Amino acid sequence: MVSKGDIRKFLEDYGDPVVATVCSHSSLQIFHGARQEGFRTLGIAIGKQPKFYDAFPLAKPDDFLIVKSYGEILDRAEELRGKSVVAVPHGSFVEYMGAQNFAKLELPTFGNRDVLAWESDREMQRKWLTSAGVDMPAKIDKPEKIDRPVLVKYHGAKGGRGSFIAKNYEDFRHGIKVGQPYTIQEYIIGTRYYMHFFYSPIVEKGYRLSKGTLEFLGIDRRDESNIDEMYKLGAQEGLRDMGFYPSFVVTGNMPVVLRESLLPRAFELGDKVVERSLELFGGMIGPFCLESIVNDKLEFKVFEISTRIVAGTNLFISGSPYSDLVEPGMSTGRRIAREIKLARKAGRLTDILS
Repeated sequence: MVSKGDIRKFLEDYGDPVVATVCSHSSLQIFHGARQEGFRTLGIAIGKQPKFYDAFPLAKPDDFLIVKSYGEILDRAEELRGKSVVAVPHGSFVEYMGAQNFAKLELPTFGNRDVLAWESDREMQRKWLTSAGVDMPAKIDKPEKIDRPVLVKYHGAKGGRGSFIAKNYEDFRHGIKVGQPYTIQEYIIGTRYYMHFFYSPIVEKGYRLSKGTLEFLGIDRRDESNIDEMYKLGAQEGLRDMGFYPSFVVTGNMPVVLRESLLPRAFELGDKVVERSLELFGGMIGPFCLESIVNDKLEFKVFEISTRIVAGTNLFISGSPYSDLVEPGMSTGRRIAREIKLARKAGRLTDILS
């Protein structure tokens, strides 16, 4: 793990920060937002420079670093530091590189890398959320005890790949991949909402926490390949008989506005999760997403947290119905760059980088 002392030492030789991330996931809005805030950008790509950026000139990186593998990024850290690079993690960056390798990357990185251990292990994640007072779907300890519809999920961020529904032990055995760590949660009937928050330890104006402020930047729902909401429980067996295997691989996202009476509860959830993170590991910093289900009693069940920018924020590159009420046109990508800008001006970069 890279220490705070290491980060301070790295920053001593930095000029104007260059915002960098892997060319995938939410990179378009990260590069676009950084440019809006006056930063140069660098895209990290595997094999060759991605051509599709040519179609989006306002989001095309100023420079590229081409590597043969994600593991090679570790070996190029000194070169990147020489360019004054600040890395911005997203789901693909962390998943493809591996959480353990990402934690060892000797490069100033936006956010608190200590959160990776709590996010990537679903048991630790559950301990964090439940100890914060967040209501989660019931956990089933052993697959032999499955007595209701459940959702089986593998550890780590995989874009829904590998998740499946089981109604009993036979279903579980049919769908499980041996050797991969997993968790089993009660399947909750309701509407799924992916709520995008931003925690700033340095901004004092807004929705105040014990330290810093909490912002609400948007909500999305996800389109998932070859499965539809109304068929998730009832049609699995018939589909399997025909050779189709329903999956939860995310293929796109849809914008959502929450009914206004539920907003106080949404903020309460974000508040609790951040405050508990401060107690457990010094706090997560920047964007995070509470992945939730709202049932017909208007109760929230949080089934997962993503502790970095999520792809659903790509809907709101020009702002969302929520961020527009704070500052029009503010995307999550731009909000990350704004935080770096504010911290640098205040001499507090080490408060937001790790």
